[in-house]
Amino acid sequence: MAHHRDIMRFWRDPALPFLEARRVTDGRRVCYERHSHDTFSVGAITGGYSTYWNQGHTERVAPGTVVVMNPEEVHACNPIDDRPWSYDMLYLDNDWLAGLQHELGAPAHLDFQTYSARSSRHPALYRRLVSLCDTLFAPDATRLARETRATELVVEMQRRLAPRISPIEESPLGLRRAADYIDTHCTEAIGLDDICHAAGLSRSYLVRRFKAHYGMTPHAFLINRRIQLGCARLRAGQPIADVAADCGFSDQAHFQRTFKRLRATTPGQYLGGTG
Repeated sequence: MAHHRDIMRFWRDPALPFLEARRVTDGRRVCYERHSHDTFSVGAITGGYSTYWNQGHTERVAPGTVVVMNPEEVHACNPIDDRPWSYDMLYLDNDWLAGLQHELGAPAHLDFQTYSARSSRHPALYRRLVSLCDTLFAPDATRLARETRATELVVEMQRRLAPRISPIEESPLGLRRAADYIDTHCTEAIGLDDICHAAGLSRSYLVRRFKAHYGMTPHAFLINRRIQLGCARLRAGQPIADVAADCGFSDQAHFQRTFKRLRATTPGQYLGGTG
């Protein structure tokens, strides 16, 4: 079995904090539970086939496919029958992306404009994404080269991915209050009654409607938020044990198991893959 470092790498650079990348060359053991990111995510399938699930839509993706996940869209992409597959993933800061969208003609009064496409087979978009990831992982690449390629990718995305014209459906007020309460108290030991009281909802309604609207149960939503927070604190240099305690996990082992389920890597591997 290949070493983790040989099959999965992460890229980050403090000089370009709006970018993060992940490259997997053998994804047979890289399995994700359904999760979401607070950033925009876009990926290129570079080899083999996998199953891509996004907000209830499932498709089989192949080399040449670009997968698109707007912020907070629940998704997962996993191997098929232990067959080899490989991919590049890129995570873009929403505010940085919105700034480029405004330069390219998006309405200035809007924040980041989400895309309607879940995936694309356009060759130019695929090439731009893979080229950017190649540049990010190249040890001798300059900051200017990386930033230029990143900007070129956004220009291509605006050409090839249809912006979502109609506004995203507003969450019912009670469900939005429930999600906001979980966000605010995600590191605490909150219960169902706490959420219901804050949101003004019955337990049966919350359990029934929250998953239908957000794609996760209230518990899964809370755990996903803890992991999002944990990722940010790890990137900021906080020790793993401190992150585990501060983000509401019972101990470091619990944090590591949960991180692995949702991010398909351990916190130490996530940090050790920087370049």
